[in-house]
Amino acid sequence: MKTLISAAEVIEAAFADTEYIPPEAISQSDIAAAERRYMVPVVGGRLYERLTEGEYARFKEEYAVPALAACVRVMVQPLLNVRCGACGVVVPTGEGMQPVDEEQRTELMRTLRRRAREMVARMSEHLEENAGQYAEYDAKSNVLNRCTIYGDIIAIR
Repeated sequence: MKTLISAAEVIEAAFADTEYIPPEAISQSDIAAAERRYMVPVVGGRLYERLTEGEYARFKEEYAVPALAACVRVMVQPLLNVRCGACGVVVPTGEGMQPVDEEQRTELMRTLRRRAREMVARMSEHLEENAGQYAEYDAKSNVLNRCTIYGDIIAIR
């Protein structure tokens, strides 16, 4: 499965240096799902394919990787909060640590979604302002040009 970024790149871009996450915690399927859900509807299929082929390295590094990594984190964070095994679903605990409560978990997810939304908007704005640099980009295929959800407000253009 070919994806735009690796698990190591997701960890580097979306997690702080103090947050240890092994690369095995993020699968290629997690990345592919985030690409399909968050990346392709904004950049379009043709530009996405060119990015996976190695084209537009600067755009990828400065805009696509940070946005996609933030989106992958939104998708995997709930999976990182619990562990599934032979004993079912459990919450990890350790000496000197305890799991966060529901309010803290909700606030974390709200913050992660907000960051991902802003990074995707940043990428979209760059594409709109520099559309001539990306021959495969079609502004009509960018879902953010047709529909925007900001807080509780939905704007359809």
